Amino acid sequence: MKNYELVLHRVEADLAAGRLRIGGRLPGERALAEELKISRPSVREAVRVLEAMGIVRTATGSGPEAGAVIVAEPVSPLTALLRLHLATNHLPMGDVVQTRILLESWAAREAAGRPLELDAVADLLDRMDAPGLSPEEFHLLDAEFHVALAGLAGNVLIAAVMESLRSAIHGYVLAAVPNLPDWEATAVGLRGEHRAIIAALAKGDGDAASRLVAAHIQGFYQAAQLSS
Repeated sequence: MKNYELVLHRVEADLAAGRLRIGGRLPGERALAEELKISRPSVREAVRVLEAMGIVRTATGSGPEAGAVIVAEPVSPLTALLRLHLATNHLPMGDVVQTRILLESWAAREAAGRPLELDAVADLLDRMDAPGLSPEEFHLLDAEFHVALAGLAGNVLIAAVMESLRSAIHGYVLAAVPNLPDWEATAVGLRGEHRAIIAALAKGDGDAASRLVAAHIQGFYQAAQLSS
């Protein structure tokens, strides 16, 4: 284990045990170095990693705001890390589709049991109805719609994973357009399927919404003749 990882494990243990909380301050650089028997540069390296992960915010100086403070911003850093990880790998198309079906069908079923504000999602659908949209413009909105749909379930981790998948979704969907025999007809069908999903959610029918989402994703995958 590298020296800076000792600090990361210490912070993780303190957060899990409740010894560190949001707004709490990490022990000073010298104190951590002495406690863990590592160098102060190793402590500084660990703090930089924690800051990049969005776990702490740092400020220099000697006043009350100085040092490393635990902050509550888990989603954006997690999403960024997942997106970077996904970007380094060639994801099999079938794996992306299966993951989407699992996440989005669960999210649709879960969302149906919650009080929902559907105006923002409906606005995306209206924007997708605009005449003259290019396939790229349509699918950018489509990816945004599916991320928003997953977010309705209220699960922060599911929302973060879906946000990280946004680029992969947009990329493979757009690449599939030339395989479609009639893009305009396909777009009409996708719009109708989107609205059927939202209608099921508005009625609180989670099972129907879940089935419609799964069929919507799988149907496009098959129509575009995408290989895994």
